[in-house]
Amino acid sequence: MSSGPDRQAPRAVVFGCAGPRLTADEERLFRDADPLGFILFARNIETPDQVRALTQALRGCVGRADAPILIDQEGGRVQRLRPPYWADRAPMRRFGELAETDREAGIEAVTLTARLIADDLAGLGIDVDCAPVLDLPAADGHEIIGDRAFSTDTGMIAALGRAVCDGLEAGGVMPVIKHIPGHGRATADSHMELPHVAASLEEMRRTDFEPFSELRDAAAGMTAHIVYEAIDPLFPCSASPTVIGDIIRGEIGFDGLLFSDDICMKALQGPYGERTRAVLDAGCDVALHCDGDFAAMTEIADCCPPMRADSLARLDRARRPAADSSGFDRDAAEARISALLGT
Repeated sequence: MSSGPDRQAPRAVVFGCAGPRLTADEERLFRDADPLGFILFARNIETPDQVRALTQALRGCVGRADAPILIDQEGGRVQRLRPPYWADRAPMRRFGELAETDREAGIEAVTLTARLIADDLAGLGIDVDCAPVLDLPAADGHEIIGDRAFSTDTGMIAALGRAVCDGLEAGGVMPVIKHIPGHGRATADSHMELPHVAASLEEMRRTDFEPFSELRDAAAGMTAHIVYEAIDPLFPCSASPTVIGDIIRGEIGFDGLLFSDDICMKALQGPYGERTRAVLDAGCDVALHCDGDFAAMTEIADCCPPMRADSLARLDRARRPAADSSGFDRDAAEARISALLGT
């Protein structure tokens, strides 16, 4: 997608849809609202042919063949594509455990796993994977992160996170590092309530921020709905100009496309239009609305602005070229992963 002056910018939002097929009302809404793209969940997944038809229909609504379509396909507990049509992938902690004993084996196994995930996604018309998780888990942190995290070692998290990005990009899929600037210390699930982190800024600089700093050149990232009391005691990161401007864009140095986490989460309060404006005004490039609620999407469409010029430039930089998988041997990759993991 070009960011030239003659292009009509899409709205700075990604929408979900309610089921495996679009309703006539959804088609009209998406056509009129022109969101940047869409995100799929288990409720949208039946068979490969059905998913391909859905991704084509979604892009058809907005008339853009390159409209991004996102999914959370991390492995472990968080994977929307599952058997019988798609393989269950190991949680990322498993690769961290392997890397603790054989660093190169862990990196190879997780790179191949990401490459296989990308092959699955690209074949369905899905071109953005909201992975890898770069959060550093804390001993007292909520289990919402748990084995989604690679390790308790920041260097290992960065190395394995880089490998996941490499594997996804080799398959033509955009990775999204998350949850900037770190979700591991949260003692609550932001799906249900607003977590607060009381750690000092200096402590977070030495720990939580490190994996994100190492991957500051990543194509895209996702914020955390967390109040970091040492940085901004009033607003959660996703709605905080201070956290996004001073920490994510400033200290960490991330200049990729920045998605908010899902604004449907109970960590955020207020009408959906207000939530949308809050995350965009704070510096997110795109608001993410996931649950497919039609009334909420209509409210957002009435107030969400087009993408800013700087956001469009980041989108252009973030796009991955389509992969040529003709030389990729899936069976050999699966066998190698099994050998490395001992499965």
